Amino acid sequence: MRASMSRPIPAALIAASLAVAIQAPARANVITDWDEKAVAVATPIGTYPAQRVMAMVHVAMFDATNSIARRYRPYLVQLPAAPTTSKEAAAAAAAGTILATIDAKTAAEMKVAIATYLASIPDGEAKWDGIKLGEAVAAKVLEARADDGSDAPDDYRPRTTPGAYIPTPITAGSTWPGVKPFAMTKASQFRPPPPIALSSETWAKDFNELCDYGAKTSAKRSAQQTETARFWLMVGPQAYHPFARHLATAQQMNVEDSARFMALVAVGLNDALIALFEAKYHYNFWRPITAIRNGDIDDNPATERHATWQPIDNTPMHPEYPCAHCVSSGSVAGVVTTVLGTEDIPEVAVTSPTAPGVTHRWTNMKVFAEEVANARIWAGFHYRFSTEVGTKMGREIGEYVVKNVMQPVVTSSR
Repeated sequence: MRASMSRPIPAALIAASLAVAIQAPARANVITDWDEKAVAVATPIGTYPAQRVMAMVHVAMFDATNSIARRYRPYLVQLPAAPTTSKEAAAAAAAGTILATIDAKTAAEMKVAIATYLASIPDGEAKWDGIKLGEAVAAKVLEARADDGSDAPDDYRPRTTPGAYIPTPITAGSTWPGVKPFAMTKASQFRPPPPIALSSETWAKDFNELCDYGAKTSAKRSAQQTETARFWLMVGPQAYHPFARHLATAQQMNVEDSARFMALVAVGLNDALIALFEAKYHYNFWRPITAIRNGDIDDNPATERHATWQPIDNTPMHPEYPCAHCVSSGSVAGVVTTVLGTEDIPEVAVTSPTAPGVTHRWTNMKVFAEEVANARIWAGFHYRFSTEVGTKMGREIGEYVVKNVMQPVVTSSR
């Protein structure tokens, strides 16, 4: 189901990859074009704020184009627009207007980017109306998200005893449970059951799997498993938006369908972050590096302390349960399978900034989500039970998003 995962690329494959890359722009559209621009612009501001921006960009592009086509229920607004209004101009103006709010430097860059993009659209009423529509929709989205809690100060209280030293880095995502969801009714809507008991056989099994396969210098983890672990060290919009973008292109979606699909993915990813951080900071479960170095105090006779154990890379600075990447990849899988009605997809190929020269390919969403889950185990970041819970949670969020926002308009046939 997955075509390949490779480091060295033979000449024949290079030629094939180039052929695919050359063909892709012909099937791309304004939505995928601006998704790519948005990922590049938003990623530097930080993983979680960047995903929020991506969701805002995509719901703005969706509501702008849908105000013209009117095939779906609006996410936020449906403004008056003639059917001849340029969807391309509306989407580009909506995306650029959202991105311009990041900072002054980005605002200047977006002014140039929008002008350059719009230059390819013939001048006329359709174009000017599209620009006005996109800007107006973006303003509505910005207004709706102005006080959504994303800029709340960090107030995480470290657990300690008076006078005792503990590591001092600021935790990541601790304020995100307080961010207003894009589709969910509340942050705890999909909170999973508590982590498994430390006295259980499952805990011992997952603990020892981490010891063996998640260690930085593991003798049991294969080269392919190590490559996969490093591939999925990438985080933020660059981890999942290229996948969704390439899938929309492979499916040859038109502008309206691309706008809806990409908005559903972006909203799902954003709400996945809110939900997973709500669960993480609710349960505050220890990471493998903590558990394994304290394997002699968990009251489980089948675990042992490994004093110098380390994962493959620096452990993310937030609690372990549930697996964040698994909830995120699960949300993408949930959106895709609910929209398409199948786990099977056209082949999608993606690269990773954390595994230079490596390309991974998938033709099935179950395989895609399973790879991400295994990657977090092999990286030494998550227990298997946490990955399973995270994937299930993410799929439920993705399915919920598709079934509750931006749904097709039902027209009566008489």
